[in-house]
Amino acid sequence: MLEKFKNIMSIPELRKRIGFTLAILIIVRLGAHVPVPGINVDAISEAFKQYSNTLFGLYDLFSGGAFQKATLFALGIMPYISSSIIIQLMGVVVPYFQRLQKEGEEGRKKITQITRYGTVLISTLQAYGISVFLESLDSVTVGNQLMQVVPDDFAGFRFIAVVSLVTGTIFIMWLGEQITERGIGNGISLIIMIGIVARIPMMILTEIDLIQNDLRGPLTEVVLMGIMVVIVGFVVLITQGTRKIPVQYAKRVVGRKVYGGQSTHIPMRVNTAGVMPIIFAQSIMFLPTTVATFFSGSSFFDGVNRLFSFDHWFYWLVFGILIVFFTYFYTAIAFNPQEVADNMKKHGGFIPGIRPGKKTSEFIDNILTRVTLPGSFFLAFVAVFPFILMQTMDVNYSLASFFGGTSLLIIVGVALDTLQQVESHLLMRHYDGFLKKGKIRGRRRS
Repeated sequence: MLEKFKNIMSIPELRKRIGFTLAILIIVRLGAHVPVPGINVDAISEAFKQYSNTLFGLYDLFSGGAFQKATLFALGIMPYISSSIIIQLMGVVVPYFQRLQKEGEEGRKKITQITRYGTVLISTLQAYGISVFLESLDSVTVGNQLMQVVPDDFAGFRFIAVVSLVTGTIFIMWLGEQITERGIGNGISLIIMIGIVARIPMMILTEIDLIQNDLRGPLTEVVLMGIMVVIVGFVVLITQGTRKIPVQYAKRVVGRKVYGGQSTHIPMRVNTAGVMPIIFAQSIMFLPTTVATFFSGSSFFDGVNRLFSFDHWFYWLVFGILIVFFTYFYTAIAFNPQEVADNMKKHGGFIPGIRPGKKTSEFIDNILTRVTLPGSFFLAFVAVFPFILMQTMDVNYSLASFFGGTSLLIIVGVALDTLQQVESHLLMRHYDGFLKKGKIRGRRRS
């Protein structure tokens, strides 16, 4: 391992890219601790506890705890992600965006520009809603004192809050793009991952405190570590798992040269949708509890709040079903068998034994449907596993969330993607990478 790090440090370009990435991530974490002007940090932390199981809790997850503290980066990168998802969905149904997707580099630049404009619009609307929400919070007791989240005599708070939050979102979006362009890995994904990883030291300290107070035995911690290793191994296996469809290209004679005649394959990923189904499903699952917080006196919404709490089996059952549905839904959007079949036909490619055109599209669609089924069930299992852990080993949700669900999939997926980029830099310069003895598919040999 030391030899691998030595190889990384011996490549000036790779060394600069990694250093630049680490510097940007440090800036992101510093910005996550600078509160919006006029906010009482102690009061907001206390008032936010009742909203941890709502849609605000999901925002706090992706912002690395910045939302709970109402900092400059409270919105995090979520407005950019929301804008990207909307543009991607519109690319399926709106002809204008379909044309942009087919225009190559210029089309991608135009889509990126529209996504940025959408980010500003979404972040402005969300920032205004948050400013109104912060002003509406009741006074809370911190220690022996009654404190307000936003003082009544603070004039112009909404304007200052909106400007601060929108500026923070645009800045963090720019930082993510800088990592992608000048650093290593996908900047947006790394910013999300670092926000999740930032919670790990606090979880470790909590577990140490439980052991010291004889509330949890060392053997239980060893078992939890073993479970973590197994779950991470399965996540890596499914994330990298592919079904290869063989493709043969016919020979073409152009002048005195012969083109084609080669064999390749279409890699059908078991988990084509990635972490998006869990994000979609979790967003919907938080809606009932979010709405219920505004009707605290209603017996009906109190019942809804109980059904959709983290410790109720009904929440996790519906959650798993939604994940299976969204896995197929997002896979259908991300992978178009008809488009793949048309591109193969244009370039003289065919699947052995399958007619080009419609038959090829139907064959690919059939394979995709069957491959996605185990992937969707695995995603549902990973998402529901924290509940199983809470029920069987008496673990709180803050710790159990690292054993499955959105947190684990994002950490593993981003780590694999970043590691493969480092690997490609090493292999281009004829160094052995980290994955020399591994079975990580997608590794390209020089």
